[in-house]
Amino acid sequence: MTAVTKARRVREAPIKGPVYATSPGVPLPQGAHLASDGVNFAIFSRHATRVWLLIFRTEEDEQPYQTIELDRQYHKTGDIWHVRVLGAGRGLLYAFRVDGPMLPEKGHRYDPSKVLIDPFATAVVGSGRLDFGRICGPDSDMSEARCTENAALLKCLVTENGFDWGDDRPLHHAWSDLVIYEAHVRGMSAHDSSASAQPGTFLGLIEKIPYLQSLGINAIELMPLQEFNPKELIRRNPETEERLRNYWGYSTLAFFAPFEGYGTRAYPGCQVDEFKRMVKAFHEAGIEVLLDVVFNHTAEGDETGPTLSFRGLDNRIYYLLEEDRRYYKNYSGCGNTMNCSHPVVRNFILDCLRYWVVEMHVDGFRFDLASILGRDQQGNLVPDPPLLEQIAEDPILRDVKLIAEAWDAGGAYLVGRFPGERWSEWNGVYRDDVRRFWRGDAGMAGALASRLCGSADIYEHNGKAPVHSINFITCHDGFTLHDLVSYEAKRNLANGEENRDGCSANYSSNHGIEGETEDAQILSIRSRQVKNFLVTLFFSRGVPMMLGGDEFSRTQQGNNNAYCQDNEISWFDWRLVKKNEALVRFVRELIRLRGRFSVLKTDRFYRPDEIQWFSPEGHEPNWSSERAISCMIHSQDDGQKLCLAMNPSDEDVMFRVPTPPTGRRWRRLIDTAIASPHEIAQPEEAVPVLAEGGALVRSRSFVVLLSGATMDLRSKP
Repeated sequence: MTAVTKARRVREAPIKGPVYATSPGVPLPQGAHLASDGVNFAIFSRHATRVWLLIFRTEEDEQPYQTIELDRQYHKTGDIWHVRVLGAGRGLLYAFRVDGPMLPEKGHRYDPSKVLIDPFATAVVGSGRLDFGRICGPDSDMSEARCTENAALLKCLVTENGFDWGDDRPLHHAWSDLVIYEAHVRGMSAHDSSASAQPGTFLGLIEKIPYLQSLGINAIELMPLQEFNPKELIRRNPETEERLRNYWGYSTLAFFAPFEGYGTRAYPGCQVDEFKRMVKAFHEAGIEVLLDVVFNHTAEGDETGPTLSFRGLDNRIYYLLEEDRRYYKNYSGCGNTMNCSHPVVRNFILDCLRYWVVEMHVDGFRFDLASILGRDQQGNLVPDPPLLEQIAEDPILRDVKLIAEAWDAGGAYLVGRFPGERWSEWNGVYRDDVRRFWRGDAGMAGALASRLCGSADIYEHNGKAPVHSINFITCHDGFTLHDLVSYEAKRNLANGEENRDGCSANYSSNHGIEGETEDAQILSIRSRQVKNFLVTLFFSRGVPMMLGGDEFSRTQQGNNNAYCQDNEISWFDWRLVKKNEALVRFVRELIRLRGRFSVLKTDRFYRPDEIQWFSPEGHEPNWSSERAISCMIHSQDDGQKLCLAMNPSDEDVMFRVPTPPTGRRWRRLIDTAIASPHEIAQPEEAVPVLAEGGALVRSRSFVVLLSGATMDLRSKP
């Protein structure tokens, strides 16, 4: 049966519901929008020859009960096909079929047998039943007909913007005050230990807000939550034969739609309202919501992947194609690359961002593999990329936070060189340098000093400030902090890729034994190292971001690429909060300390009179050979002085400590070599140190001293 015959058969299926009358409708806005007399549908396709709107009666139906063919004379304005369905309203289920040239050699892949998702759909249903691992590629065991029927289980849902936001407003926290917590919606409450009433959902995440408040978090960066297919993988765990799932969600199906699986399924489309409830609850708690968005590629993959939306609407416009247009440029490492410099795609991305800000009230975005957004239609990196400039200058988006993952799989590493003054960046150099310093690598003292001071060597020449550096030690992509000090090699066999996936350059150390151990001495070293990393993070200028769960020593059992592990490898085990309550307390007190010293978080680089660096002997460091180093930080605001002494070596080191001002003494705020709860104190509780010109800093430890009157600090938060 040909594709056209298949489409005709579906179009002539018996009608099982009310027949809607139609009118031509209007071309803008795109997507499905409620009107006084029905629902207006508008969809872009420049090269299509025929377009059908499919209306379904129920989520389970694989065939539409009404198919409306759009007449290009009445239902097409420019490249926009449109129709108004009279009498329809919220809850209507719909999709599209589109016909046109099937000429892969010219970049066209139209197939009227495919059921297509509206790129502007604000809700999608059926993802829980959808199960097509890369349909219909060579690894699929389904026939073409079965693939088509299976894809029809995924439908768009008409929604309305009737949520009561009350007096909700953007929080607009200053970059310099931000403490970011990276987390996964499902992972935070899916584990039985979470005792969540709605595990793995937006509502389940609301239940964890008091915990985040207690830590001092004021921004949460959520991993991708736009609609994706959790069952797109066909691989299995070779040890358990468990089917692997797309857990992280970096494979977007519908960019305007919150993932159905993060809703309670109380009613069709409830995920939209529940997402809004979550954002409102975070705002009431003083916590901003940042979304990790993936505009660099889509779930359709390469030429062997499924046709779900963009490929069937206008493949040649939405994607970057090779010179042989049957194939896709792959700067994402995921099979395809969005054609982000094309005006149509640029407008789509801008419309999407505006929607999440205006209708969903999010506070900012982290852009996955953002260097791709700066490539032209030939795939070349260009100065002043139009999309990046438009995002930064868009009037609606002017106040939202913009964070770039400033690299891609095509080799574009733009940390410190990402275009645009508004863009902050994940600082991968910070991560690597800090890891290598505390691992004890030679010659890293100078790099550590630069990172702690805000990475002026990376950002200052471009006119940027420390707050353009998102500092992190760990993130979702790589080891957790617990695993960083427990494993020297990744353990990704459970991913079914023979341990080939994931980064091998982790700059980690197991400190004597690979993996878990009961050796008290090794555990003590690991504990100190975890705290050393955390003190470095929160005492560095720039914006600190911590990986969710690091504060209670969450482990992924050495897996540094748990993208497909929707299980206890990835989920938060909340029993660890009690088991490792000493570490949780340490993080809470550390965040409080950062908040009390504005000198640590100001949005400019240190001036020469504000910080001096010393060798242990008190001289100017020899940056090429020094390992242990210290610095003196002078706060011009309150006259306080901080002395930071860092010893990554395996030998104790005596540091010469500068003499404090007359009438003042050094007080110990932090010493990671001391057992909890005495390793950290707030200024008014800090104990005097009888330094007598020197302070002993134990092996692999970090000491912070304060010199200054404490009375001025008692009233500060």
